[in-house]
Formats: sequence, C-alpha cells, structure tokens
Amino acid sequence: MRKLLTDSFCKAQKPPAEGRLEFTDLRCAGLTYRITANGARSWAFRFKSPATGAALRATIGAFPDIGLSAARAAADRLRAEVAEGTNPIERKRVKRASATERSFAAVAERFMAEHSRRHKRSSDGDDRNLNLHILPRWRSRQIEDIRRADVIALAEELIREGKPVLANRVQALISSIFSFALDNEIVAANPCARLKKRGEEGVGTRVLTDQEIRLFWKRSVLSPVSRGTGLALRLQLVTGARPSEAAEPALAEFSSLEDPEKAAWLIPGARTKNKLDHLIPLSGLALQTVQSGLEMVDEDAKFLFPSPVNKDSAIDGHALAVAMRRVAESDKLTGAGSNTWKAEPPTPHDLRRTFSTRLSSLGVPKEDRDACMNHIPTDVGSKHYDLYERAKEKRATVELWAAELNRILGRPSS
Repeated sequence: MRKLLTDSFCKAQKPPAEGRLEFTDLRCAGLTYRITANGARSWAFRFKSPATGAALRATIGAFPDIGLSAARAAADRLRAEVAEGTNPIERKRVKRASATERSFAAVAERFMAEHSRRHKRSSDGDDRNLNLHILPRWRSRQIEDIRRADVIALAEELIREGKPVLANRVQALISSIFSFALDNEIVAANPCARLKKRGEEGVGTRVLTDQEIRLFWKRSVLSPVSRGTGLALRLQLVTGARPSEAAEPALAEFSSLEDPEKAAWLIPGARTKNKLDHLIPLSGLALQTVQSGLEMVDEDAKFLFPSPVNKDSAIDGHALAVAMRRVAESDKLTGAGSNTWKAEPPTPHDLRRTFSTRLSSLGVPKEDRDACMNHIPTDVGSKHYDLYERAKEKRATVELWAAELNRILGRPSS
C-alpha cells in the first residue's frame, strides 16, 4: 500500500490479525514501513540489484527506535549506493565478514599459524598466554580499536596480581601480534611501539643448596609430580639443559646408551635456542635418568617423556614449571631444605643456573661451562675461527658434576 507516511500514522497502525502490513512511502522512493502480527514494526528499503535486476529488500531498523526522518535519510543513502552500482546488502555482508576477519582473535590466530607456530620454539608459551590472559579480554574487539591504554591496563592488572615477569611477556606477545598485523597491512600502527616494559624483572640468582638438591631429588618423582615429569626435571639438573629441551627429547636423539663412555644426547638445532645442534655427553647419573625414562615407555614410543594425553607427542616444557610449583605447594614438602624452598620456590631455570654455578665452584673453566650449556661465544675468534666442539671437555665436566651430585645425595659414584 502506497502512503504519505507520518510518525503519527506509523504509531496509530494496529498489527494485523495474521501475516503483515506493509506501507510504501510516497515521499521517499523505496522506503517501506512494515508491521507484523506479533507487533514488530520496522523500516526497509526496496531496490533492484544493480547486477541482476532482482527485487531486493535491505533492512534499515526498528520503529520507533528509528523515526521516520531518520529512516528517509537512510533510504536516501542506500538509493545513492544503488545508483553508483553498489548492492547495499552485499556491502553489508562483506563488511560483517571483514569485521570478523579483523577481530583481535582472528588476527591473533593468523599470527600463531603463520608466524609463532612456524618460526618460534616458544609458540606453546604464546598460545598459553594468548588464551589465558589476552583473548578473554579482547577476543571480539576489532584489532584497530585496541589502544595503548588498553595494553597498559592489561599489563598493570597482571602486575597488581604479583606477576611482573608475566606482564612483560604478555606485552611482548601483544607487540608481536601487532607487528604481524602491521606487516600484513591489517593495522596502521602498533600501540606497543616504544612502550617500555612495565614489570620489574630482577636478574635470577636462585641456586639450590645441598639440602634443597637432596629434597628435589626425592620429591621430583613423587606425588603430586608425575614420574615422567620428575625424571625430565632430574635430566635438566644433571645436564644443564633448558626446560623445553629436557621435557621434549625424542628417543632418536640418544645414542650409544649401552656404552657409558660413549652415551650421548644430541639435541637438534630445531629444538635449541640458538638453532645449533647441541651434543651433551651423558654422565653415569644422566644415563641412569634416561634409562629410568625408557623403562616407562612402550616399544613404539617416539619420545622419552610422552604426553599422558597424546602418546605421539612429548610433555610440554611448561609442565616442568607446573611441577616445580606443585612441589612448593605440597604439604608433603617437609624436612631439611623445605623452609628455604617454600620461602623462595625454585623454577626449572634455577636448576639450569644451579648446574652452571656449581660447575664454576668446582673450578670448571668458563669455556667448558658455556659449551655444556650451549652458549655461543661472542668474541670474534671463537665465533668465526674456533670450531672445536669440546666434546672431550664436556664429558669430563658432566662426569665431574655427576660425582658432585652423588656426593650431595649420599650415593656411590657411578
């Protein structure tokens, strides 16, 4: 029905008994006013598709939320789009799809798939921090709407919770996501640019005492820590490996396990921080730890410490940090060394620091300590000309450390 519409006319119309009533505005071409049997009132714009000529209807909105004058203005804009060859329904659909693609969650997933999981060994940490600390707040937000103040507020919230280091890691992850978005022309700026770390990080100094080492060796393979995770922690202490390296070794990385004088662990560059293969001669104590792990796996196992969820993958390096925290929180942690342990709970990285510091106290030269820890020399001569891998010195070093550990543990040297 064609009618010169007014606000009072629209308000006065009663819903039909069934179906709907529709009035076409004589003053604004294409504008229609609809009332359904359940009382819903709305505006729409009728037009022909510029591409096919098919009759189409674009929704404008509900009445009285949108009054007559606003509905006419909206219809005028839509008519201008059609005159320019644009289908407003298709434009709206594309805009909705674009909004989904530009949500922070969508861009973050692209970052994880195209960059983090492809190029970073720490991708598991990125995934964890993203899902625990960032997406719950920003999942549905458009990435370009996130401002510097939002980043600061998130970091400050973590600092107030007593997690300054985590705040810095989360801020760095956000910056990386925005850098990825900038490179892919999704955003025009990175809100983290020149933003200083807000959490204060002290240089790690935690080194386990003899009492704490004895406590660690006992508690590491007892509840609430799984035996596999505990053995991975022991392997880290006896070899100085990084947490992820000790948690995720493939069985193929070990060689000559039947010969204590040749037993070795070769960590491929794909799993090391500096991307260089790292040979670790296995001391008698390290070999015992590896063999204890082998006793727990099936014949077709691929990893020394398989994940309890998926046998075809290893436990995550983060599991070691969780295990160390559980030890500190356990009411079973008693006896000599427990008070200092609870006062300053050590982390897996502290096991690696203990390895290095104790070697220094035993008089091991820095060159040999660095070789055992896969540290890259920074002087020109060593970087470019000294290609000696120090396998002999590394074996002597790890055997010296094993002897010291056996002394601390009150065990006979192997």
